[in-house]
Amino acid sequence: MSALAGTPNAPWSYLGHDVYSVSCSPADAPLQVASFNKESPAVLLVHGFGASTDHWRYNIPVLARTYEVHAIDLLGFGRSAKPSELEYGGELWKEQVVAYVKERIGRPTVIVGNSLGGYAALAAGAALESDSAGVVLLNAAGYFSDEKFPSKPKDFGAKLRQMVGLGLSRDLLVKWVVYPLMQRLIFENLRRPGVIRSTLQQVYIDPTNVDDYLIESIRRPSLDPGAFQVFRKVFQARGLKGKPIDELFKDLKAPLLLLWGDSDPWLRNAKAKQDKFRAFAQKASLEVKEVLLKAGHCPHDEVPDKVNEAMLTWLKG
Repeated sequence: MSALAGTPNAPWSYLGHDVYSVSCSPADAPLQVASFNKESPAVLLVHGFGASTDHWRYNIPVLARTYEVHAIDLLGFGRSAKPSELEYGGELWKEQVVAYVKERIGRPTVIVGNSLGGYAALAAGAALESDSAGVVLLNAAGYFSDEKFPSKPKDFGAKLRQMVGLGLSRDLLVKWVVYPLMQRLIFENLRRPGVIRSTLQQVYIDPTNVDDYLIESIRRPSLDPGAFQVFRKVFQARGLKGKPIDELFKDLKAPLLLLWGDSDPWLRNAKAKQDKFRAFAQKASLEVKEVLLKAGHCPHDEVPDKVNEAMLTWLKG
């Protein structure tokens, strides 16, 4: 089953940390596919939270019949390094994807992303300018500039007033003892195989593909040194810490494909989110196509045949 995820690439690092990636193309097949055009754009797949290159197991072999396909593990996930000192979020992952396209692919690339990987794909696609051949978003995460989030106190006085208001000793106890302990307990529970299976069965409308391979692909990286610290930082982060989606749409110069699992139980107000993505993409005068699929948060793994068909049709165009 692991062979479906592509061939591991030569070692590559970003910011001094090892990054795992795989690739596959028609040139790797015993018989060349007649439709393969070396001038076609490459395709780069970017996974979502807690996932890895393994999550593209049903997409890589199909797309690679026609295109040079790469998939990457974002720092903090999969087989990539999980250093505790990094500031995990949209900006880091965007820059990682941009560097990979420039250093390892070296030509115009269509970037495909799911969930938080969708945000990284869009941000990277906007930053790459002429090296971006297109962006495909599958139930992408992110926020819009008109969405408000509660802000943290900025100055010492405000922080002190907040601490005093909550009770100084209680606040410090919660911050330094109780909160980290709760995070550790949550993390240990979430990486249990039974919990992973139960969670995925809620995320997938059709749980057929929630198999042992998928569960192990999520559990295994959680055992790596540094995995808990990554979880803790992402858990505490307030959003993806990057440009809002509508601003990224204004920066994007490439075609856009929106693929939605339209029964997504994870995206808050999923239907309203879809409407916003569509409206702001059109407002930015993007060349945009939208496809709705009967699936949950990860349509590329739940209904891979339909996702592959939609992407290949769009790529040919």
